[in-house]
Amino acid sequence: MAWQQIKINVEADHAEALADFFTELNAQAVTFVDAKDTPMYEPKPGQILLWPDTQVIALYDAQEDLKPVISAILKQYRFIDTNEIAVDQLEDKNWEREWMKDFHPMKFGKRLWICPSWHDIPDINAVNIKLDPGLAFGTGTHPTTRLCLEWLDSVDLVDKVLVDFGCGSGILAIAALKLGAKEVIGIDIDPQALIASKDNAQRNSVEDRLSLYLPQNQPNLEADIVIANILSAPLKELSDTISNYCKNAGMLVMSGILQEQYESVVQVYENQFIFDPATLEGEWVRLSALKKKQ
Repeated sequence: MAWQQIKINVEADHAEALADFFTELNAQAVTFVDAKDTPMYEPKPGQILLWPDTQVIALYDAQEDLKPVISAILKQYRFIDTNEIAVDQLEDKNWEREWMKDFHPMKFGKRLWICPSWHDIPDINAVNIKLDPGLAFGTGTHPTTRLCLEWLDSVDLVDKVLVDFGCGSGILAIAALKLGAKEVIGIDIDPQALIASKDNAQRNSVEDRLSLYLPQNQPNLEADIVIANILSAPLKELSDTISNYCKNAGMLVMSGILQEQYESVVQVYENQFIFDPATLEGEWVRLSALKKKQ
């Protein structure tokens, strides 16, 4: 099916209202993208932030007359100039195929692979995780997830108990289990993340060793390893909770931290942990540490 789209750049304060108005005008889908390559790093859990300059994109059937839509937009939002509205025709393609062809198996460390379901496993002797890119909450394409997967591949996880704090898709929990961990406890504030983690664990036949909890239901325990790939602000705000999960001489791994932020994260934890040198990928940092014996 062929499509066309209307693109308008607006300030963040107007973006959601404009998107709602597009929906009233029968747009098939509305998305937000960054209009000026502005970084956005620190949303609080459950919060949606938009870029200061946001591009709102509304999708319509190629046969629909967009003149009444544009006229209604200009009448409702008089600060928008006609010259600021772009209309693009989208080539008729099999969009599912177009999306799939850009994703291939990805290797992390020496033995860990993330494999989309439609690809053959590249190495049957490796540790292979079946996880389709495009699923929410993390699939290994972001540097912070890669940093954590590479760390998991580099250590001995056999018979270890691990807490995945902010488990998202379950990718780190599943990797740990397939690399030999005895048990993983996954915790996330989003019920949909727990559903995704459960589904992905079943797809990889490790669901019997993965327990999942919302924060209000999280158990009291001490784990050999705690891994938290979230953001620097919640890492600091929840430091007591995260630290208490880690047993004496246990390991703590944290990511989702920008290079200019990691020293402030270390300061919060350094009374209880001895840190290794930080590992960087681009602007992102992974921290690993050993808990001091109390």
